[in-house]
Amino acid sequence: MLSFLKRRLIYAFAYSLAGLRSAWQTEEAIKFEACLLPVLIAIAINFGNSNIEKALLISSSLLVLIVELLNTGLEKAIDRVSMDYHELSKVVKDIGSAAVLLSMINFLITWALILM
Repeated sequence: MLSFLKRRLIYAFAYSLAGLRSAWQTEEAIKFEACLLPVLIAIAINFGNSNIEKALLISSSLLVLIVELLNTGLEKAIDRVSMDYHELSKVVKDIGSAAVLLSMINFLITWALILM
């Protein structure tokens, strides 16, 4: 049983790395956000006054990348179904984009409240 769980975790980790690699290769927004993340984490560690503040700064930064990855997955799935224009496909992509926007607003509010 333990070897099965270990093998399952290894496969899950490999699939996750493959997803990150694919997103990195195809999405400019992912590249930008992933490159900015270490800088933001360093700033959070240095300027957060408590561990809670540091955690909020880091997690709000990670949330933007997480939502961007989910949005990318939605867009790829829609494009897989059809590259033709369809109003429902547009709605789904717009909703995904709105989720990214809200995660960025969350990031800005969190950083502003803690650092200003």
